[in-house]
Parts: sequence; C-alpha cells; structure tokens
Amino acid sequence: MTIARSAVSAALIGAFAVAGAFSASAQQTTMPKKPPTAAEASGMEKCYGVAKAHQNDCKAGAGTSCAGSSTVDYQGNAWSLVKAGTCVTIKTPNGMGSLTPKAM
Repeated sequence: MTIARSAVSAALIGAFAVAGAFSASAQQTTMPKKPPTAAEASGMEKCYGVAKAHQNDCKAGAGTSCAGSSTVDYQGNAWSLVKAGTCVTIKTPNGMGSLTPKAM
C-alpha cells in the first residue's frame, strides 16, 4: 500500500507542477497592443467640445457627415485634433475640453 501512495503522491505532485507552469505562462501572456492611430502617432489627440460650429474634425452625432458637421460652437460630441496632452487644459464657455464625448 505504501508503494501505491507514493505513486499517487508523485502523480499529484507532477500534476500540480504542470498546472503551476501552465498558470505562470498564462499570466505572462499579454494582449497585443493596438497600433496607434494616425493622430496618436503624430502627437495629436481627439478633444471633444472645443470646436467652433462647422470647424470640427469629426464625430458630430447621428446623421452627420463628419468633418465640419457640428452645428453649434463647442458641441460636446464633436471633436478636433489638438496637441497631445493639451485637451483638458483648453477652456471654453462650456467648460474644459474632454477626451471623451460630452453630454449635450
């Protein structure tokens, strides 16, 4: 019976070792980083709520054609490209610029 216990113990130790190695390798696996957008690569970022009417670079809501389609100054869901790191420091009559769309 001692031999059987030793064999079972050895098998369990081996199984735990394999599981531990698998767990360690799984933790080291990371998701591939998405490539930067053209704006990010050029040192620019999207800044919402800072464009004057019809001067946005894109994203001005449903039914719009994109660039130049904002209808009011500082429209919260319209963005313009600005120098990276400056968006949230841009002051408008409606508050500061935002890296995410603002509620309208």
